Amino acid sequence: MNSQDVKNAISGALVIDKPVGMTSHDVVQAIRNGTNLRRAGHTGTLDPRASGVLVILVGPAVRLSEYVSASDKRYQAIIRLGGTTDTYDAEGKFTPTKDPSNITEAEFEEALNTFVGEIEQTPPPYSAVKVQGRKAYEIARKGEEVELEPRTITVHHLEVLEWTPPEVVIDVHCSSGTYVRSLANDLGKKLGCGAYLVGLRRTKSGKFTLRDAVPLRKLQEAFTAGNWYQYLIPAAEALGDWYAIELSPDEVEAVRHGHRVKAKPADAAQEKVRGVSTQGELVALMTRMENAEDGSIEWQPKKVFFTSD
Repeated sequence: MNSQDVKNAISGALVIDKPVGMTSHDVVQAIRNGTNLRRAGHTGTLDPRASGVLVILVGPAVRLSEYVSASDKRYQAIIRLGGTTDTYDAEGKFTPTKDPSNITEAEFEEALNTFVGEIEQTPPPYSAVKVQGRKAYEIARKGEEVELEPRTITVHHLEVLEWTPPEVVIDVHCSSGTYVRSLANDLGKKLGCGAYLVGLRRTKSGKFTLRDAVPLRKLQEAFTAGNWYQYLIPAAEALGDWYAIELSPDEVEAVRHGHRVKAKPADAAQEKVRGVSTQGELVALMTRMENAEDGSIEWQPKKVFFTSD
């Protein structure tokens, strides 16, 4: 196997514990430089001031991005009461508001719980959301008014971890696309005292937690040592929360060419599955289809990954 074949065979996820101060793109570039792989991409931006779980897909696994990035996220957020900023975090221009010392923990929790469930949230003006082809933060930096449409997000769980006013540490379990900065700002409005985000650590992204993550510095040491492969999570495991079905060699061949395969009765209730080979390699992502002729359930390949002979 030549070096190009080796590169093509590398496919999977690197789960990084991103340090504060780096952009998500900086981390992707560090991965490209360390692995000598051109194909690499993250599955959800983490602000430069935030740390924690950042999933980087490399090789053919980059095609999993839309599925991995759609996963729920979990954060530990430090919110400071008693002021607002134009960026909704400590980076922005600070405006003092109302002394929060009279707010009790019970009142804070009551306000916090109003944000649990399916809610409308407007992204921060200093965000990468595009407005008529321009990034919102580019418009905001020029002093222009930024008008962003609210979007529907889901907040699964909110919990106070530390009550040390004017700072409060909360656990946030939310859908992809949630801005914790907006949550902090909206919470401050609800309480009437103002609030902004001063610290953020992503503790979970999809199925991956900090336990799965390797500090970037440690990974870079492994690049130098040449043993970084130990941290690569195979593509089939990157979607470990998807139902898996094992495909026979004949079925693998059929799926590789875009053909449907019959579903076993035990699997037929599933809507979507990942098909893996008998060696555990990710073959394809497939969806449930009904055969128009006999009503049997079949798997229709949506994305095929397995290309080796």
